Formats: sequence, structure tokens, C-alpha cells
Amino acid sequence: MDFKEFFCRATALPEPYPYQARLAGEPWPDLLDVPTGMGKTAAVTLAWLYKRGWRAGGRNVEADDQTPRRLVWCLPMRVLVEQTASAIGGWLDGLGISGQPGEGKVSLHMIMGGEPDLRTWSEYPEEDMILIGTQDMLLSRALMRGYGMSRYQWPVQFALLHNDCLWAFDEVQLMGAALPTSAQLEAFRRAFPPARSCRSLWISATLNRQWLDTVDLHPHLPELVRLTLGQADREKAGKRLQAEKRLARAPVSLTRDAAGEKADAYVEALADLVLEHHQKDAQTLVIVNRVERAQALYRQLRERRGHREDLLVHARFRAAERAGQARQLRKENVQDRIIVATQAIEAGVDISARTLVTELAPWASMVQRFGRCNRYGEHNGTGATVLWVDMEDDADLLPYTTESLGAARERLAGLTSASPQELPAMDEPRPLSAVLRRKDLLELFNTDPDLSGFDVDVSDYIRDTGRPGVQVFWRDFKNDPNDPAPQPRPAREELCPVSMAQINAFRRRKGTLLWHWDSLDSRWVKWERDPRPGMTFLLRCTDGGYDPQLGFVPGLGKSAVVPVEQAGPAAAEAYSDDWRSRQDRPVLLSDHLGHVAAEAGRLCDMAGESEHRHAVVRAARWHDVGKAHPVFVEAVGERGDASAGFLAKSPCMARYARPCFRHELASMLAWLAQHDGAEDADLVAYLIAAHHGKVRMSLRAMPAEEGPGDGRRFARGIWEGDVLPALDFDGEHSAETELKLALMEMGKGEQGPSWTERTLKLLDDLGPFRLAWLEALVRVADWRASAAEQRGDDHA
Repeated sequence: MDFKEFFCRATALPEPYPYQARLAGEPWPDLLDVPTGMGKTAAVTLAWLYKRGWRAGGRNVEADDQTPRRLVWCLPMRVLVEQTASAIGGWLDGLGISGQPGEGKVSLHMIMGGEPDLRTWSEYPEEDMILIGTQDMLLSRALMRGYGMSRYQWPVQFALLHNDCLWAFDEVQLMGAALPTSAQLEAFRRAFPPARSCRSLWISATLNRQWLDTVDLHPHLPELVRLTLGQADREKAGKRLQAEKRLARAPVSLTRDAAGEKADAYVEALADLVLEHHQKDAQTLVIVNRVERAQALYRQLRERRGHREDLLVHARFRAAERAGQARQLRKENVQDRIIVATQAIEAGVDISARTLVTELAPWASMVQRFGRCNRYGEHNGTGATVLWVDMEDDADLLPYTTESLGAARERLAGLTSASPQELPAMDEPRPLSAVLRRKDLLELFNTDPDLSGFDVDVSDYIRDTGRPGVQVFWRDFKNDPNDPAPQPRPAREELCPVSMAQINAFRRRKGTLLWHWDSLDSRWVKWERDPRPGMTFLLRCTDGGYDPQLGFVPGLGKSAVVPVEQAGPAAAEAYSDDWRSRQDRPVLLSDHLGHVAAEAGRLCDMAGESEHRHAVVRAARWHDVGKAHPVFVEAVGERGDASAGFLAKSPCMARYARPCFRHELASMLAWLAQHDGAEDADLVAYLIAAHHGKVRMSLRAMPAEEGPGDGRRFARGIWEGDVLPALDFDGEHSAETELKLALMEMGKGEQGPSWTERTLKLLDDLGPFRLAWLEALVRVADWRASAAEQRGDDHA
């Protein structure tokens, strides 16, 4: 099957654009500069599938070795995620290659926080898959600080997003601070080569190469390859590229007074303007720069029109409501509908209006907004209109700056057409923002919070026009309005993104409370400090703040929010949790160690890891030796009779007698006590310790734990002098070992270099991407072997 037939079968379109065929047949470029509405998502996705060897029904051709296994769509707006996933899902279905992880086909995943199981995609690093998410969700994971997920899963997703991935950064003109971060991460992967190749593709209709000129990517800038339209593309897309759009300044403008007592007057005048120009046989789109104004305008139009087809689109809705919006937006041939939206709709959303009314925005954003009017040239005969609303310099200009709006105003002066071929080129410099340094990346590799319980805030590297916000969800506190009692973690459909300003306004209301999951204490606790970006908060339904048609409104009053029905997601993970040890089928420890070692070997072979295969398999074989520790033995209800065999999995898992006990630390100490100084001993020790993500770069006692009280060292529930019994397993022998914790001390001591010194040397020798990759392989092997044991699969 050639690419044309492949493309047509996937999309049901007559044929691809020539540039789409070139993308599938030529080596990957670094920059894709294509006007809006020209099928960039289809171009990249279908080219990736074609190069990976997928044809109709399955993989029929050997994969191109320059095309990574995972395609990662990084989008600037949340509203784009569902739409992009829907389109790509349709193409996979059309080709008959769509499947779930583990089925040997191409799986599709939305990375939005609150997934039912955060490991569904990360359990299969050897499979082809497509990941779609916002820059907040994806780049926070790429910086080892993943928003909306368990902190203990950060290293695995960090590893898989920096190995065997093709990152497609779409609509880069809207990425803000995330754009230089994406450039720096690409430069760092060239400086610290990952275990599997990883590359970036920056995509935009208004692409400026100089935006990628960061300190570490600068030496590589001249060699970045650019792909854009050729003459054949322009001839084929003539109707779209020459779409007629009359452009004029609106008689309404946003003044300083409009942010105060006269805010209602501005919204009312804007509503008058929209109704005056709305054509009942077509669709009108109104884009304003603030969620609050969008909500107020929608209310005004609803009161005056009462039209049930009208729609409000912004980023402050729960996923459950956004799914309904996406279905409404996809309706074709809609008449007499007014859509009120924020920037959430200006990029990637496949929608076309006859009339566009937009507030002034930076030039790159204006170009994107113009692309939502007469998008396909379907109104060339009847005419399409764009009205732009000016904003005075002393007005409320957020989230933009006076300088960026002034530059856009100058470009608009004298323009009477918004047709793509008549718009000035993009030559604005990239705005100044925080730049991720090599030192910052290496420091982020340590996932332990600081002594105050906080993590490094990565929000400055992800957004500069408003910090990344938080996520909230509502639950019914049935028993006690001041006690959430046991609550499962939120499902994706429940989560509503909220800005920092909105959550602060909400929490200042009298009687309003926020709860945050405390992973150390394993409970929901009242949050009485300032919220931090990336946090997830539990709210009471009775505190209100949400309307299904308006979204999150801090001052809405306390009308009860209807919670999203839950399908029984698992409880949030705590530090002391060891839920994988609590299984229906009991499994002997010696058997489990052999199973995981065998799974690690298979995984290395399938994922292409040969250089450090031996260390991964050895670590997998020793990873749970610490489950012979008396604290674990007591928790699983054994009598401590080694002759009967220690258990790795048990249906009778109780709480540990020592808070914060971690069996993996005991496993690591036993390994080093018997193998310190051997080749790769420190690497194997690290992989053993890190296989739950809870003991990694540092080794210290946790705030909630108590020691033996006699001056002995203690950390993570292990006390100096604890004895680990002897164990025979999978052809190896671990001798009876007295556990020592001198590794906690700084510098060299009785056990040689400290744990910190050893792990930092590993990080320096292997680099963050390769070290995390090896860590992920051990963890995934453990997950898969554990799952197979519970299914009763025969590992022999």
C-alpha cells in the first residue's frame, strides 16, 4: 500500500497534500511550517504510522529506525486534546490498527491527569503508541514533576518520554515559556544521549526559527531542517489560502473602566455588536481573552437570545462537560449558532465561522484566530467578516502585555483583509522567560520533597502567561461535612482545571475548605497554605463554584455541584502503601524474584536494551529480597518459618509495624553488603532501591517515622542492626545479612562512599535519561510479572 492509498483509507479524503506525502517519504524534519487548516495533525500522525510500518490491519513493513515508537502530541490548550484524540482515533479505526496496550497494535492515550490507572500506557515501553496531552501535563512529566499523577510514578513517565519518542510540539506560537523548555530538553538529549533515540518536531502556521535559539540548542540551530508548502500544495489549497475575510476594527473597545464598575457595560456593548453582525444562516465565533468576560458575555447572549445551540468554550470545565462541548463543536452545517470562547479555541480546533469577533491579542494569536473564520473558503461567495476589538493600553490586558498588543495593533492598522496570503509574516522575537539549565534538570532528577514537604516548582518552565494552575474535583461528604473520610483518587472526568487566581478567590470565601492528599499520612488533609501549581484539591459539593454551562466560577455561590459518577477508581497512593504485595493469589518470594528477572530479560530484548541488560536483570532478580525482613513477614501474616518459604504476595497484607517501612531499601542494603565493589554494583543497587519510586537519590529518615530510641541509625523503617535471613532464589544465594546504614552519612565511611555520592556518580556517568530508562525497565518488569502471577500465567 502506497502512502496515498494509506492516507485515503485512514481519512476518507480523496488524496493527501503533496507536503503530507513528502513528510511520509523523506527523513523527519525538525520544523514544520504549514498554514492553519492544512492538515498538520494528519500529516505528522499518518507519516509516523507509515514510517513505523503500519498498513491496513497491522504492521506489514519493518519500522524505519529513525522513527521512535511513541508519538507525543504536546498541545498548548486543553480543549485541543479531546479533539485531536478523536481525530486520531478515527484514523486508527479506519486502518484497523487501533488497540489497547498489550494487544500488539497502536494504542492511543490522553495524558490529562486523573487517569483510571496511570500505568496503562507506561507498562508497555516496547509497543507503538500515541500520547496526547497539554504542555502542562507532558512537560511537567518530562521535568520529573508530573502534574495530576502519583509522585512515585514520575521517574517511569520521565524515562519513557525521553526515550523512543517523537515529540510533536503543535502551535508553538502559543507555548510561551514551554517553547524554550522544549528546545532545552532537545539540547540536553543531545548532550546526554538517551538509551533509545528521541527527537522533536516543532509545528506552527507562524513558525520563527529564532524562537528556538536557546543557550544549549544554539549550536544545533543551523542544522535544523524545515519543511513547508511547495507550489503544488499552494495550487491544491488555493481556495483555503485565498479565503476572503473582510477585516475591520470594531466600534467597541475595552477601556480601563471596563475592568471596574463599567465591566457590565462593555460586555453589553460587545453583545450588541455580536448580535448586530450575526447571520442566522451561519455560525458566529467570539473570542475574548479572559474566562470571566467569556462567561459574562455568554450569560448576556443567553438572556437575550435564549438559543440552546449557543456554546461557551474555555479551559475551566470538567472533562465530562468538555466531552459534550467537543461533540457540539464537531457538528457540521450548523446555523444560527454563536460560540463564545477564550484562547482555548484559537489553535487546532477544526471550526469555521462566517463572522468572527475577537479581542486584540498578540499577532501570532490573531493569525490563529483569523484561521477560524471562513476556514475552508466556503463563504467566499457570500462574504465573511472579521471584527477586532481594540484594548486601550491602560485597560486590563492580562494575560498579554502592552508591548505584544501594541505590535499587533500596528500590524492591523491599514489591513482590510485577513486572507492568509495577505497577512504579514511573523518576525516577532520570542518573549523572555525562564530557561531550564542543565543544573536544573539534574537537580529535578531527585524526586524527594525538601524538608518542608515541597517540591521544586517547575511552573516557570511551562507557562509564562499565567502560571499553570491546579485541578479540583467535587465529592459529596455524606457523613461529616468537615471530614472527607476515605475517598478514592479522582477520575479524569471529574477534574476541572483552575487558575491560581481562581483557586485563591475561591478559598477566600467564608466557610470554603480545600483538601489535599497527604501521601505520608495516607489521608486527605485540610490545605491552609497558598496553593502551588500542579496540585489537586478535593472540594465539597456544597461549597459550589461550578456550573455545567459556565464552568468554574469562584463567586458563583454555594449551589451544590453535582458530582461526576465514579466508576470506582483506586485510592490515592501513599508512601507506605505496598498494594502490589496485597494480591489474591499468594506467591512465594523465591518464585517472584525469578519471574521478574525473566520478565526483565524479555523486556530488554523487546525494547532494544542490550548494553545494560545484565544489570537490569540482576536488579530484577534481587529487587524484593528485603521482603524476608521481619517487618514485612509480620505484615503478610507469615510465621517467619523460612523453610516454608517467604511470601512476596499475600491476600492478608496488614499495615507495617514501622511507619514508612520500605522493603526495597532492605533489598539494596543486602545487595551491597554482599557485592559492593563488583562491576555495576552501584547501578544494580540503585535499580533495586528505586523499583517503587520511593527510595532513589537520597537516603534519610522520613518526618513521620520513629527510630528504635537507642541512638541507632534508621531510615524508611529500616533500623541499623536489623537482620535479613538467608534466601535461595533463581540460582542465587543471599546470605544472612546484618543491615547497616552508614550509607546515610556524608562522605566515605565504613561502607565506602555515601549513597548520595554513589547515585550522583551514576547520574553523571549515565545521564538522567538513560538512568531513568533502566529504572523504568526494572519497574515495568515487576508490574508485568506481578500481573501475570495473579492471572495464573505459567512463567516457566
